[in-house]
Amino acid sequence: MLAGGPVEVLGLADVPEFPDAPETGATFAENALAKARDAVAATGLPSIADDSGLAVDALNGMPGVLSARWSGRHGDDEANLRLLLGQLADVPDPRRGAAFVCAAALVLPGGPESGLETVVHGEWRGRIVREPRGANGFGYDPVFVPDGEERTSAELSPDEKDAASHRGRAMRALLPHLHDLG
Repeated sequence: MLAGGPVEVLGLADVPEFPDAPETGATFAENALAKARDAVAATGLPSIADDSGLAVDALNGMPGVLSARWSGRHGDDEANLRLLLGQLADVPDPRRGAAFVCAAALVLPGGPESGLETVVHGEWRGRIVREPRGANGFGYDPVFVPDGEERTSAELSPDEKDAASHRGRAMRALLPHLHDLG
């Protein structure tokens, strides 16, 4: 998204390693801000971080910020998926709405009191199907069918997913703020 733009993009591999802080925020925005603030503190560079997850309507927005550790173990995609499908087993198809949600934070050096922090959000609405399908993606992708699609997120090509996803939407919302840095 920033190719040929006024900002040079560096990844984590391009800066000295720094510890990951635990995700203790109650919202995606709080977690994204914490991660971006940690990156700024460690590197002295403007930093972007995001936090994202799945919000299921029938579960009152859960797993939400707990998406990666819904089953109790962080990053156990298979266990998280099995638990989610088990929790929704008796929920009728018309009530299986969900959204992938992403908060992306841009933090500039100067600290939170400087006003140099921006948080944007992206949402990708859809529904949860009963059986996993597809091999692309990770996490809940095999059971999430975006609105207007019959394929799960895991059946979409990477380019299709990037064009429509919650993370892509949030990053596109950050673009004007990044161009202001140039």
